[in-house]
Order: sequence, then structure tokens, then C-alpha cells
Amino acid sequence: MLWLITWAGFLVVRLIGPTIRFAISFEEGAPPTLETRPIVYSFWHSCIFPAMYLWRKRQIRVLSSDSFDGEWTGRIIRKFGFVKVRGSSSRGGVRALLGMRKELEQGWTVSFTIDGPRGPRFVAKPGPVILARATGVPMAVFHIAIDRAWILNTWDRSMIPKPFSRALMRVSRQIAVPADADDAAKDRFHGELQAALDRVREFTEANIDKAGSAEFPMSYR
Repeated sequence: MLWLITWAGFLVVRLIGPTIRFAISFEEGAPPTLETRPIVYSFWHSCIFPAMYLWRKRQIRVLSSDSFDGEWTGRIIRKFGFVKVRGSSSRGGVRALLGMRKELEQGWTVSFTIDGPRGPRFVAKPGPVILARATGVPMAVFHIAIDRAWILNTWDRSMIPKPFSRALMRVSRQIAVPADADDAAKDRFHGELQAALDRVREFTEANIDKAGSAEFPMSYR
């Protein structure tokens, strides 16, 4: 079953991904390029398909649970050049954060599907704030909107782009968390993380029709 799901998922992404026309927009203060590292990235679970293709081959470390869903997802992302770090926000959280911290200290970028693995949808978990405070590596978030997509009947309403669709990704400014941030400050930065995630999602959904224009030219495949 794992073998079938892994290869079916890989082939769908590999066939549709090259047809997607990507445009990227950066907030002021965002990481200057997609290759900038280390960064603690967060994004919503619903846009995992286009994110998997756009961010491929960069050796980004991604948190993935030991569940059945986490296993087949982890196998697919490895085929696109990601590195799986075992653990989840619901089980094995301490081990997961320690693993992600080690990767950051080695200079790698890490990424969280921040409302995964089971929601609630569009509610950010605090892991990136804890990690940024412990390592001194800044946080950033992104969202990808698609102009034409199949929406799955799942808790996250995952998007599968239709062939030759347009995509707009918005990357937020970086958020630094001081090492001496107390619990009140940590809560404040968690709120800032949530606000950034909401902001980039609203931006892409409002501007997806402009993807491919002079304002948001297609620049990534």
C-alpha cells in the first residue's frame, strides 16, 4: 500500500508540477532568495502540493510524523529532494524539535506544515517560535494560491493544481525571536507568526488573477 501511494503521489506531482506557472512576491524584509538559509519556514497544509514542487531539490528539512500518512508523505517528499525529520506536533514533539534544531545548527533550512497533521485548519502551532528562540534563526512564512485547482474533501481542503494553472507565492518578512524571550514574549511572537500566515494567504488569494502580469511576472518553473 505504501509503495503504491508513494509512486502514485510522486507521479501526479511530477506530471502536473512542470506545467504550473509560478510567480513569487516577497514582502519587504523577506529572505532575498529561495536559496537563503537557514530559515524556519511555516506554511499551511493545504498548499503542500505546489510547495513540494516549487521548493524541490533544496534539501529543506521537513517535519513528518511516524503515522501512516506521515510515512507515505515523507517518502514522496524525499523523491523531490527534501529531508524528513521524524516527529510531529501531537506525538514526539520534543524529539522533533531537537531534530529540527540540529539541522538548523548545521545551516539547513527547516519547514513546518504549521496546521498539520490534523488541524485545526489555519491555526498555527508554536513550534517555530520555540525553535527560533532556541537557535537564533529567524522565522518566515509563505502561502501559494492557485487559480485553478481541485480541492480535496479533507480536513485541510488540500489543493491539487490543474495542469497549466497559475500559482502565486508570497513570502513574508523575517521574524527574529530573541533568546531571552519570556513566555509573554513567546505568545506575542506566536501571534505575529499567525498574523503573517494569515496576511500572505489573504495577499495571494486577492492577487492570484494578476499572476503573470507585469506586477507578478512568471519567473519559476
